[in-house]
Amino acid sequence: MPLRDHIRPPLDDRRSWDELHGAWPTVIVMALNQKLPPRYVAAPRIHLGPFAEIDVTAHELDEAGQTTEGPATVNGGVATAVWAPPEPTRTVDTDQPEQDEYEVRVYDVKRQRRLVAAVEIISPSNKDRPEHRRTFVAKCAELLRQGVSVAIVDVVTTRHFNLYQELLTLIDQSDPSQTLEPSPTYAAACRWLRTRETRRFQEWQHPLAVGRPLPTLPLWLTDDLSVPLELEASYEETCQVLRIA
Repeated sequence: MPLRDHIRPPLDDRRSWDELHGAWPTVIVMALNQKLPPRYVAAPRIHLGPFAEIDVTAHELDEAGQTTEGPATVNGGVATAVWAPPEPTRTVDTDQPEQDEYEVRVYDVKRQRRLVAAVEIISPSNKDRPEHRRTFVAKCAELLRQGVSVAIVDVVTTRHFNLYQELLTLIDQSDPSQTLEPSPTYAAACRWLRTRETRRFQEWQHPLAVGRPLPTLPLWLTDDLSVPLELEASYEETCQVLRIA
């Protein structure tokens, strides 16, 4: 079955795009875990909203009264007063970037749950502002730098930006064969491959179009081992489960 347009009418009038984005990673995980060798495990990772975490441990210590405020004693003497920083030279109210993450991550459980591969399903919020696009691209570049193979799937039809091309530009791997206006919907896999002589960048890039099937991408676990990321099969199963015609 072909790719639908989940972002615009008529389908968007009946079903929300985030239903697909929320369910698709789990279906991909179910398929991958049937193919992965025993030492690897796939898991979904969905994060909605601003990138912010609370240090729960520190919060609990404060509630218990174990703080460093006020004078303290060291071996019976009075400790040096805590240094007070000067006022900031500038304070500006800003909005914290709201980045939605829809991911599949593959870990090597025999190497202390080392991340080896990531599948990034782009959401509308990843493409709606320049700072959001920069944040997403920088995240993918850092994954690649750490030796993680990365697959990017973009079915967002309403934002005409190709974040994979922006990623290539950031890591200085722009492809001169690409058109001046690359497809806003696409699927791509890439990795850095180390050899004795050099460091190679490899990519598998496919434009997507509404009404056409999705490709199968290689998801690399090591330099010599990969599993197929069958996007068409997982996409169709997700649509069937959600009753998306």
